[in-house]
Amino acid sequence: MTEKDFILTTTDFSTLNAVNYTWKTPSNIALVKYWGKKEHQIPENTSISFTLDACFTLTTLEFSKKQNESGNFEIYFEGEKKDDFKPKIATFFERIEKYCPFLTEYDFVIRSRNSFPHSSGIASSASGMSALALCVMSIERSLSTEMTDDYFYKKASFLARLGSGSACRSIKGSIVVWGNHKEINESSNLFGVEFPDEVHSNFKNFHDTILLVDEGEKQVSSTLGHELMFNHPYAQERFNQAEENISKIKEILKSGDLKAFVNIVESEALTLHSMMMTSNPYFILMKPNTLKIINKIWKFRKETNLNLCFTLDAGANVHLLYPENEKEAVNSFVVSELIQYCQNNHYICDRIGFGAKQV
Repeated sequence: MTEKDFILTTTDFSTLNAVNYTWKTPSNIALVKYWGKKEHQIPENTSISFTLDACFTLTTLEFSKKQNESGNFEIYFEGEKKDDFKPKIATFFERIEKYCPFLTEYDFVIRSRNSFPHSSGIASSASGMSALALCVMSIERSLSTEMTDDYFYKKASFLARLGSGSACRSIKGSIVVWGNHKEINESSNLFGVEFPDEVHSNFKNFHDTILLVDEGEKQVSSTLGHELMFNHPYAQERFNQAEENISKIKEILKSGDLKAFVNIVESEALTLHSMMMTSNPYFILMKPNTLKIINKIWKFRKETNLNLCFTLDAGANVHLLYPENEKEAVNSFVVSELIQYCQNNHYICDRIGFGAKQV
């Protein structure tokens, strides 16, 4: 599919009445990371992620006929009006207007909340923008009664990408690929696709325990971090490495090789942060307790030969990934050894989910 396939040709919006739509949309955690993008939110490399379950955004989009020529929208987050969120949402609406022209006909109220701390390194922009995109697509579906589910979710992912790149991986589940890769059937730079191959039972019901090392806002936004890849001395090698790792993890997910999975996932996490530390300007998002947790994990794995591994997003928090049959041992380890490194002893128990749901 091309961008032209997502341009709405309907011009009669008279059937739309004042109404609202609500979607509950999960965050995701990338296994092979996306870091660096081209124009129009096109990724420099392919990425692959687990869709989560307990970490989600719940968004309601209310709309009514606009009261003036310019139109208007308001945003409420966790029950409070958030004007500082408006520039990002305004940019999103501007980017998708070409594909959803009915947006110019309405005033909107957006009401949203997260099940996890905002801007703390869990992908809140991914779940937030994908939830908003799905609400917009629910409006469009009311105009296009013959729309297929396949088109609905592909366009929702396409729109979500224009708000936040990783948001396109939060529409469906449980393993999603974003980026055109020669070995992944139907993969695209324009939207995320469900991993098309058979997945070994070792990776079914995988768990993600998120250790909240720092619940505050990140010191550097992901948008700025992506921009710093433009002139990064190691950027091209990094993009090449990611493409090779997609090929490797594709085979790992099919074979069930947990040791190889651990190696790639942890390497990807550390590579992501090494790119931040070697950019100009450079920055460090890990905290001392992040490193203490990592070393504890390595010691635990050596002593137990279990398959617990870590990954990191663009923040200090640590995601612990492990198979279902190691749940009890890992939970005991978290409680006895790791929560002391979490802010206020806070952590989230999550697992692989299956995508967004309309509420």
